[in-house]
Amino acid sequence: MMVFWQERLAILATPKTASTAIESALGGLAAVVIQRPRALKHTDASRFASFWKPYLAQAAGAEFEVAALMRDPKDWLGSWYRDGQRDDVEQDRSTRGISFDDFVHAYCAPGPRPSYADVGSQAEFLGGTGPARVDRLFRYEDLSGFLEFLEDRLGCEIILPRLNVSPLGNTNLSAPLEARLREVCAADFALYEGLARA
Repeated sequence: MMVFWQERLAILATPKTASTAIESALGGLAAVVIQRPRALKHTDASRFASFWKPYLAQAAGAEFEVAALMRDPKDWLGSWYRDGQRDDVEQDRSTRGISFDDFVHAYCAPGPRPSYADVGSQAEFLGGTGPARVDRLFRYEDLSGFLEFLEDRLGCEIILPRLNVSPLGNTNLSAPLEARLREVCAADFALYEGLARA
């Protein structure tokens, strides 16, 4: 998460949406950059609205706009899956030896998810299932549009480095499992698909 004081802007670090690269490129311009612990770096819209937004508004005497990126839900899960293929991932979070179908099946199963598939929901993170909505939400696949918004708002050119890129891997899904994913993640797909009409 980053806060730009003069511009009255906060950027939430949605996991798996280039947040590390954005932080690397813009961290020097921000008044506040939270890199760790992970729970604070990835402060979600609800926590931001409850704690940070009122504090910033009171301190600055003005409201802060909140911006973030959202990734196609299937691709987002694919990135989590591929990230779990790394050699340095903890054993219980590793996806080595597991197919993407197995990973998505575990993610969609009722009840507690195994650690490797317990990655949350973008809709919940971004406030899409409650009142704490992000003001300016961009598709990760339209990263150039997000960067144009930031360049205009911050008054500088932004060049993103390639950091924390997940390894390559097969993320094809069987048709029945993709249909199940769309059912389980209906709020995520609705929020994402709504961005095309925004």
